[in-house]
Amino acid sequence: MSNMKLKFDSKAIHAGESKGEHKDAVVVPIYQTSNFSFPSVEEAEARFQLKKQGYVYTRGRNPTVEVLEKKMAELEGGDKAIALSSGMAAISTLALSLLKKGDHALCSDVVYRSTWELFHDLLPKFGVETSLVDTSNPELVKNALKPNTKLIFIETPCNPTMKLSDIQALAKLAHEHNALLVVDNTFMTPYFQKPLKLGADIVVHSMTKFLNGHSDALGGVIVCPEKLHAQLWEDLCIIGGTLDPFAAWLILRGMKTLGVRMKKHEENALRMAKFLESHPKVLAVNYPGLESFPQHKLAEKQMSGFGGMISFRVKGGEKAARKLVNNVKLVTLGVSLGGVESLIEHSTTMVHSSMSREEQESVGITPDLIRISVGLEDADDLIADLKQALSKI
Repeated sequence: MSNMKLKFDSKAIHAGESKGEHKDAVVVPIYQTSNFSFPSVEEAEARFQLKKQGYVYTRGRNPTVEVLEKKMAELEGGDKAIALSSGMAAISTLALSLLKKGDHALCSDVVYRSTWELFHDLLPKFGVETSLVDTSNPELVKNALKPNTKLIFIETPCNPTMKLSDIQALAKLAHEHNALLVVDNTFMTPYFQKPLKLGADIVVHSMTKFLNGHSDALGGVIVCPEKLHAQLWEDLCIIGGTLDPFAAWLILRGMKTLGVRMKKHEENALRMAKFLESHPKVLAVNYPGLESFPQHKLAEKQMSGFGGMISFRVKGGEKAARKLVNNVKLVTLGVSLGGVESLIEHSTTMVHSSMSREEQESVGITPDLIRISVGLEDADDLIADLKQALSKI
């Protein structure tokens, strides 16, 4: 199939897999082994010195994991991919590999909590200068760039306010300053957004989320150009954030239905967003698919769909937000996102609680903000659940 030009859904099922390999198994097997044997010392020597392709130790290479890596590289349109044990393993490995003492890195000021902590707290301990910037405004990014800026890291849409960053504009700025643009594409997946086609250098995902889609495995991935692959792979082998073969197999299984699932996530999310927007107890709804969303035109420009993530503010402040979240029945109160089940969280007290209230509010994470990962349940049932929960506040 290497010479066939397949569309997305076909790639999600077949990319990275070759008929005839793995003893003709239709489904890629789980190579649940920590190490591999050698027919001779000479063969072992050749593999250790990378003079010959082959497997040595699963921390470096594993057949199940490799299929997942090939699939991700093809879906994102990248040269190579490296699978890791979690989304944060991917982001941390990337930062530790590409940044050194004296370098400067920019990061979106609204990002996943642990990403924020990495740039705000951890990297400065190693002598890396960092700045958290509103990357939705390219002019602010331009003003924050320094001669030693090596990397710009963005989430778009960002977590949890759904603010967008213009990937094309930021790629241009990054490259003018000899810096790399890294995009966390977890919310959109390659089904709805292709950052590399828009000029980004590297894409990362928490594969735990939509790519896996079933809330039963952790995983992360870095999709990168050929010239960076060897360095990132060697540093991963040292850092050790290896993806387990069974988790890789679960993610591979989930990805086969990625396109089908993302269509339904979006369909449900748009209906829920319109319902919330019309409700008298809702102050504002953050969803790129709404025409009222301030960056709706940018969403149409750089995304082919709007995804399954929504956040919204309720009247009555934190007390009302807590009451709503405590009164849902079908929607599940829990962290994470991207599964078949709908999940709801109160961002200030949950995922972003490591930020001070001042830090939260400065970037739009207000006490009345609620985030929903819209699942695949019947949209009428989801709306009915939110309606009854809103009636309690």
